[in-house]
Amino acid sequence: MKIAVFCGSSPGKNNLYREAADQLGRFLAEQGHVLVYGGGRTGLMGQVADSTLAAGGDVVGVMPIALTEKEIQHPHLSELHIVADMHERKAKMAQLADAFIAMPGGVGTMEEIFEAWTWAQLGYHHKPCCFLNVNHYYDGLFTFIDTMISQGFMRPEYGEMAQISDDPAQLLAMIESYTPPSDKW
Repeated sequence: MKIAVFCGSSPGKNNLYREAADQLGRFLAEQGHVLVYGGGRTGLMGQVADSTLAAGGDVVGVMPIALTEKEIQHPHLSELHIVADMHERKAKMAQLADAFIAMPGGVGTMEEIFEAWTWAQLGYHHKPCCFLNVNHYYDGLFTFIDTMISQGFMRPEYGEMAQISDDPAQLLAMIESYTPPSDKW
């Protein structure tokens, strides 16, 4: 399976985030899965790629040309797709991936996983969207999702589409057993 991972281009302030990226990368490689990610060498992005590669796994990067010109691309990827812009990056990652995992990250990470989740909700794809909840990073988000549901802005089945766990093995089990709800429209 090809699994897209969205995560921070910075490492965050807590070493637990780097450790989780290392664990996820090793786990993906050990399970024979391919990492699809943004192609960078910095932060959690670089850590998950390095760990996947060190464990013998394949890593596919997708990077807009403007970022390659800043020399932040990872130099040892199995495959690197250079695309025109961020819109094309997300589309290419969605095309390549069988599932999506968001690790801790900033607004870019949120935008990427939310777009993948929205596309799933609309029936554009039927791929699972997951959150690796390292150090309770996504607790507040899921409280807010409960508010969206309780206030009538999201159906419960679409809130349940997002899988969450602090354990990569459990997330992979969720991905493998995922059954999407019927299309919104």
